[in-house]
Amino acid sequence: MRLTILGGGGFRVPLVYGALVGSEVRELTLYDTDRARLDVVRSVIEGMGAAEGPKLRIAEDLDDAVRGADFVFSAIRVGGTAGRVRDERVPLAEGVLGQETVGAGGVLYGLRTIPVALRIAERVKELAPDAWVINFTNPAGMVTEAMASVLGGRVIGICDSPVGLVRRAARAAGADPETVTYDYVGLNHLGWLRKLTTADGRDLLPGLLADSSKLGTFEEGRLFGATWLHALGSLPNEYLHYYYFRRETLASVAEAAETRGEFLDQQQGGFFGRAQQEPSRAYELWESTRRERESTYMAESRAASGGWERDACDLDGGGYDQVALALMRALSSGAGARLILNVRNAGTVPELPADAIIETVCEVDANGARPLPCEPLGPAELGLMLQLKAVERATVEAAVFKDRDAALRALALHPLVDSPAVAARILERIAAG
Repeated sequence: MRLTILGGGGFRVPLVYGALVGSEVRELTLYDTDRARLDVVRSVIEGMGAAEGPKLRIAEDLDDAVRGADFVFSAIRVGGTAGRVRDERVPLAEGVLGQETVGAGGVLYGLRTIPVALRIAERVKELAPDAWVINFTNPAGMVTEAMASVLGGRVIGICDSPVGLVRRAARAAGADPETVTYDYVGLNHLGWLRKLTTADGRDLLPGLLADSSKLGTFEEGRLFGATWLHALGSLPNEYLHYYYFRRETLASVAEAAETRGEFLDQQQGGFFGRAQQEPSRAYELWESTRRERESTYMAESRAASGGWERDACDLDGGGYDQVALALMRALSSGAGARLILNVRNAGTVPELPADAIIETVCEVDANGARPLPCEPLGPAELGLMLQLKAVERATVEAAVFKDRDAALRALALHPLVDSPAVAARILERIAAG
């Protein structure tokens, strides 16, 4: 089996390589527009000493990378971490949240990324029409939706946040995460866990939500607080903290000495610089940098909710590499798996278009990923989904047709942008460079 990773110079690529050790993947092709970063990642992988890992190949261009691949992982970052810094700082200068996938920052990132993602989809369709594309690229929902306009159901988006939520909630409720089933539905970075069911049919979620002490034992419980979770009646994805506690989170971000993008820009720049000078220490440097990265994840939201450290069990890398491997195995073997994925709605949420990408529980086999039926959404959750889907679709329209009106709608309609005038000024700042 041949796997290609686009964005092969990405910091988290070694996690994927580690997950592939002993798998059916025999050849891993890496491609990146930044050859220096790609060489560092190769040094990290070589330092892992994984004798049973797949053969590593470096592609010279996009066509070389995707031609004949069985699977293509799209994990690109258009504009690099410097682009992320601008996505965050420009909105903050206008008094609204700047974040990589949420709010104005997510729209700006999507506008820059979607044209490149569409080009990738077109080349895959031409050169590897039977390949499955697994999209890691953020903002994952809107990027997957754009790519699906070319590839249909052969592109599937993944995210590690939902599986992390399920895992933590199950442990807090005293259950084995491997034995529970669950009802989870929403959009990427905007979803809710609504049932957590044991093998004998008991729903553990009501009891967990009613127990303040148990809620205090895991990340989402501490992040949202028992009072709000009691009232809400579900467990939200961690990114909903930006929506439910927008004032507190914005204040925390604004007061911080640096944005998350600035931290990563400096941290990763330092890592890649040192690893280039000392390639024999690349893996050691990468591992220490990775641990620091994971420990500081969503630090502004944790600060806004009282300040607390992440649990040691949540510092192992997020789990998106394991989600990708499980998806790939289910697609290639046909053995079947149940995973939370970003796929076409296909009537799962009747109020959304059939081709809209949602994030929900799917059955996966050799024919692809099919969303499972779910219980109706409440008006509050459905309202957020409808509004954010309008934002996502306007972003895709703006990116494809270079339509400023669509870009203005995308920004101004976002619930974290409080004025069309602010949205217009954000666009003007970006255009001015």
